[in-house]
Amino acid sequence: MLRSLKNLPFVFLIIILITAGLQGQAIVTISGEVLSQWDKKEIGNVVIEIENHQILAIIDSQGKFKITTSLVGNYILYVHAPDFISKRIPIILENEPVSLGIIYLERDITLERSENLITLTESDLSEVDQGSITSGLLQATKDIFLRRAAFDFGQAFFKVRGYGSENGVVLLNGIAMNKLANGRPQWNNWGGLNDVTRNQEFIQGLLPSKHHFGSILGTTNIDTRPSGFRPGIRISTSFSNRTYVGRVMATYSSGIQKNGWSYSVSASRRWAKQGYMNGTLYDAFSLFGALEYKINEKQNIYLTTVFASNRRGRSSALTQEIFGLIGRKYNPYWGEQKGEIRNSRESKVVAPIFMLNHTYKTNMVSVNTGLSYLFGANSKSRLGYYNAPNPDPSYYRNLPSFYINSPIGANFNNAALAEKAFLENHQLNWEKIYTANAKGNAASYVLYNDVTKDNIFNVKSTANIKISKMLSADFGFTFQKLTSANYAKIKDLLGAEHHLDIDAFSTTKNDIHGVLEKKTDAIFNYHYNLNVQEISAFAQLKFQRNKWNGFLAGNYANKNYQREGVFQNERFLENSNGLSFKQRFLDVSVKGGLGYRITGRHWLQMNLGNVSRAPTLQNTFINPRENNYIIPNLKSEKITTFDFSYFMRLPSLTGRITSFFTNFKQISDVNFFFINSGVGSDFVQEVVTDISKQHIGVEIGLEYKASASVNLSAVMGLGKYTYTNNPNVAINFDTSDALEEVLDLSGNIDLGKANINNFNLAQGPQKAFAFGVEYRDPKYWWISATTNFLGNNYANISTILRTKSFYLNPETGVPFLNATEENVRKALAQKKLDDFYLLNLVGGKSWLVNKRYISVFVSINNVFDAVYRTGGYEQSRNGNYAQFVKDNLGGSPSFGNKYWYGYGRTYFINLAFSF
Repeated sequence: MLRSLKNLPFVFLIIILITAGLQGQAIVTISGEVLSQWDKKEIGNVVIEIENHQILAIIDSQGKFKITTSLVGNYILYVHAPDFISKRIPIILENEPVSLGIIYLERDITLERSENLITLTESDLSEVDQGSITSGLLQATKDIFLRRAAFDFGQAFFKVRGYGSENGVVLLNGIAMNKLANGRPQWNNWGGLNDVTRNQEFIQGLLPSKHHFGSILGTTNIDTRPSGFRPGIRISTSFSNRTYVGRVMATYSSGIQKNGWSYSVSASRRWAKQGYMNGTLYDAFSLFGALEYKINEKQNIYLTTVFASNRRGRSSALTQEIFGLIGRKYNPYWGEQKGEIRNSRESKVVAPIFMLNHTYKTNMVSVNTGLSYLFGANSKSRLGYYNAPNPDPSYYRNLPSFYINSPIGANFNNAALAEKAFLENHQLNWEKIYTANAKGNAASYVLYNDVTKDNIFNVKSTANIKISKMLSADFGFTFQKLTSANYAKIKDLLGAEHHLDIDAFSTTKNDIHGVLEKKTDAIFNYHYNLNVQEISAFAQLKFQRNKWNGFLAGNYANKNYQREGVFQNERFLENSNGLSFKQRFLDVSVKGGLGYRITGRHWLQMNLGNVSRAPTLQNTFINPRENNYIIPNLKSEKITTFDFSYFMRLPSLTGRITSFFTNFKQISDVNFFFINSGVGSDFVQEVVTDISKQHIGVEIGLEYKASASVNLSAVMGLGKYTYTNNPNVAINFDTSDALEEVLDLSGNIDLGKANINNFNLAQGPQKAFAFGVEYRDPKYWWISATTNFLGNNYANISTILRTKSFYLNPETGVPFLNATEENVRKALAQKKLDDFYLLNLVGGKSWLVNKRYISVFVSINNVFDAVYRTGGYEQSRNGNYAQFVKDNLGGSPSFGNKYWYGYGRTYFINLAFSF
């Protein structure tokens, strides 16, 4: 693979030399006019191109266009504009001018699906943030496979090629919005602003973007320039039973004024006392303002401001036992207080964005320079308990399985009593919590927030240069600086006078220099800062001539991390406060692609890349809340990827067939949990290093226009995503003084290799099929149905259970007699989630009344109310063989797998007015 990459420049050189020597051909002119079907007026921001060619039309202010080309043969002319239905027009290019007359475009009310999609993108079904959802990244694409992945497969947390969203880049006016902590885009930073984030350019996979080097999943650029929005007012309202139940949004765009100014403002509000999952409140509002000035014909300057506040209640994954008792909507995190729902696990994101951009554009050169500043806080609340019982009503000691799996023998009477008590009192009891806190001055229970407060400064500049008709080049430079404060903050003492800031397990102070008795709004438990600085640059060469096209791109990134401890923790006196060693990562990445047009309607594309990227912040420091320790021998992740595609663009049939192969190497992962293992029991940090993964598969998407009104589509995605090695596992016991003789200086116990080679990755369904039928009536109403099958989804495995410690008796330090390789293999067989079918219906209608455009959109997902799991994970609590077997003997383990369940039958209704 590397050898192929090294030879790419020579391939390009040979192609360029050959094509440069070809004789020129006769120039053909294609002309026409594009108007709105509603009012027969010109449309702004129309793009007209010959498919799979870098040949764009020159469009004047009256909507007339002209293309000149030397191409000969059968081709498809692609006409598209924001908020309108695209048209694909077959053309035959010979040596005569082609006049297409007037092309009318119809307003596209299916765009309201993006508002339907946002309820999924922002959903937070799990205790652990499922930020790997990729559907939001794909909403701008016209590719039928990716549309199905976003709008239909997305509700089952399907991931394109098994990639998480950290493998895709999301840009706002050319500036990357992916978080440095985990690499994922933070959709909530502009959530609810659908009207002003619709102008998106999506570049699939490794294909070249003029804005960024990109990543293996793709690149999305959101353009918020007011001059690109349709002038006028748009008001919409939505109703749903998903993440939120109601939403209102209003937007006004001025269009370009005679004095060169244009502006746009937008606001939205979304709410729910509880969403589909019980107890999951939703409270969000968003504001947007943008101002643009056209300096002259070549230069524009524009200012963008975004303020989005999103507060929502979280829900938990469920064991099979709890699901069987109370169903998929159950959420243990909430309870009623004075007749109102109160959720102990809330997430709130408030992160304003200020952005200033300048563009310079001529026929040969385009330069975009931007500055951005993002600040704000992400808070996640939780209920802490100190020398007091766990208040979680679903705590394992409150369930029937605790008595069935008792080490002294099953007690079915007590199990029946536990079941009855749980069903009668299955929600959080706030009254008991307040009563417990009233018994003494120090709090037994504290409601607090884990807070991440970021300040991010970005400078970005890109230049796009047209060297000749055949060659173009892109260059970009980025500087990014992050200062992130992380701490726990008391939200509510729940009736107590104060909280003693002492670790409950070791009775040591969390901050030896701080006040011991903490009040409401005080910072406690931990406090540290993370500092990140990154400088990166990319260069890209693209060529296109006759039947060949290609690109070659390179990227250089210099990134460094450093932790600064604010608290001096008594458990880590020498290594908790002050600055850590600075971690530096120098990464060079390359990618390239080559395309060949068999004819104007059939072409092939091959892409390959070798990507090096620094590990994320959350997988760099072992336990940043308490100390400066860094994962030993930390390395950048290495990604090698290849895909090959066949594209077909016939007048009635379009499609793509793609095969892909991706290797991930040198991945590190840090996890936190409580374990009873063969080498000790405690809360631990698990550090897994040198992980290798492989993704291989095929994607097929076909769309057939059966008639002027009927479209058919068929999609298939097959993948195999597996671990390809046995990585190393180490654990850190913070409070086990008895284990000091086996600990290294960082508190780690090296457990050796985890036997996980060939186990499946928990990356969503690895098999997906869809068949869709859509009918568009000439009277401006439409309806479509899509039936979907999803399968080969697996629960995430626990790596520590597959190390040598699982075999060891903690009392003797020697392996259990029955812990043979065969018995362990059977006990730890990976759980496959059930395959399932989903039927989705969508439809809508639009009207033009007194020059006011009215549209209604309705969708019903999971029409037959199927019960299905979207994902799950093995619990690591039973960390030795004997305990694991005992817990599973009764068939209802106390620490069995936990699963997330998808929504049942849900609806979404949107009504919009534009004038």
